[in-house]
Amino acid sequence: MLAETKLDTLSAIYQRRAVRGYTAEKIEKATIEQLLDAAVHAPTAVHREPWAFVVIQNKERLRQYSDRAKSLLLAQQEATSFFRAAEPQALAVLSDPNFNIFYDAGTLVVIGCKARGPFVEADCWLAAENLMLAATARGLGTCCIGFAVAVLNTPDVKRELGIPEAGAAVAPIIVGVPKGPIPAGTRKAPVVLSWVS
Repeated sequence: MLAETKLDTLSAIYQRRAVRGYTAEKIEKATIEQLLDAAVHAPTAVHREPWAFVVIQNKERLRQYSDRAKSLLLAQQEATSFFRAAEPQALAVLSDPNFNIFYDAGTLVVIGCKARGPFVEADCWLAAENLMLAATARGLGTCCIGFAVAVLNTPDVKRELGIPEAGAAVAPIIVGVPKGPIPAGTRKAPVVLSWVS
């Protein structure tokens, strides 16, 4: 069973990492509901709260979406050109039939919207950060899965997941119990383009 962890906000921010290895332990519904509640407390433009959520805890379904996502990305010239230039190893990974874009995590939380509009995507990403920080504070790992966005927005998958035609999947985030310790990370110093006093 997952041990309850309590972190202050800055500790959660500095300890959050993209986790790509998970145990088989299933996250309980009550825990997911707490993470969703943290997500909806994010800032939102003109108090619209445009986000909506899909939770997938079916590993077979996640594997199907992973395989479809890899095929879709490999078929897109724009994606393959980007990977060839910026992340050449990504093409090899996407071609590996054993690679699961969800890293075998048992839970995928898709933060999306029922309709698009100004600031909707920004609001969804703010909700995503709240969810990830809340998960970190509970000792859980998370990772944003950009590889999944295209497949989750295909018409048939949107129908399967109850995402309205006018809506979209914005931020797919896996959640789970990390397999082993999470290594510390570093970031570059902030780039301040100007400081007007």
